[in-house]
Amino acid sequence: MRLRSAFPAVLGAALLFAAVPTSASAAEGQFRYDYVTAEGYDATGFLNNPPNGVCINLPGVDSENPEPAHSPKNRTDTVATVYADADCEGASFNLRPHTGGGTERLKVRSVSFGPIPSED
Repeated sequence: MRLRSAFPAVLGAALLFAAVPTSASAAEGQFRYDYVTAEGYDATGFLNNPPNGVCINLPGVDSENPEPAHSPKNRTDTVATVYADADCEGASFNLRPHTGGGTERLKVRSVSFGPIPSED
């Protein structure tokens, strides 16, 4: 008899556990930025559904390109923090979810989404 009365409780707990949302591991949406290639061409870079809580050095503006990216646009559902230097160092600026953006004067080389990455 006890097994029959325990089964609905276990089933209810399992359903409740399945209904609780888990934390997302990625920002949903797109992050865009403009830059000039090392060869001198205008280009647009983007990150689709970037991971949260890690530092991302922006492709195209690495150490071989002396020009940083500019005009970042955050179209993700999470705050994006852009940094003036690689490895999320230097001056930083937060961009709101969905509509945050910077002008051509905002120079960036790296970005993180959601929580600020911890320093190891």
